Amino acid sequence: MTEEKKTPKQDKSATGQEKEKEINVPEKFKGLVEQIEKLSVVDLAELVKVLEDKFGVSAMPIASVAPSADGAASDEGVSEEKSSFDIELKGAGDQKISVIKVVKEITGQGLKEAKDLVDSAPKVIKHGLKKEEAEEFKKNLEQVGAIVELK
Repeated sequence: MTEEKKTPKQDKSATGQEKEKEINVPEKFKGLVEQIEKLSVVDLAELVKVLEDKFGVSAMPIASVAPSADGAASDEGVSEEKSSFDIELKGAGDQKISVIKVVKEITGQGLKEAKDLVDSAPKVIKHGLKKEEAEEFKKNLEQVGAIVELK
C-alpha cells in the first residue's frame, strides 16, 4: 500500500466561514502537489491553460446527470415520453402554394402570414400539440411536398 499525505483544503461554506477539509493525497503525487501548492494564482492559472492545451481537455466541472434541454432525462435516467410537440417547417418543396394553403389551415392565420411563415423556413409553425395532432399535421404537410420535423 502506498502512504498518503493528508493536505488541508480551505472550504468556504454558505455562511462565509472557512473550514479546513482533509484531502488524501497519494504518495506518488505528493511531490507534485507540494510544487503546485507553492505556485501563485497567476502561475497556477497558466499551468491549467497549458495542461488544457497539451491534452485537449477542459478544467470545467462535468455534471454527473444533467437533464437535456428538452427534458428527456429524468432523475433516474429513464426517458419520459414527450407529451407536447412543435411542428417545424424545414422547407416548402416544389409545391409552395399548396404548402402555404396547408400552413394557413393549420395555423388559422391569414394568407400573407402563412406565406411569410413558409418563406422564413426553417421555422416552427405550431407549438404545444398532442402527438396525434402533430403527426396528422405533419402528414398533411408532407403530402403537399413540405419538409417537416416534429420537435
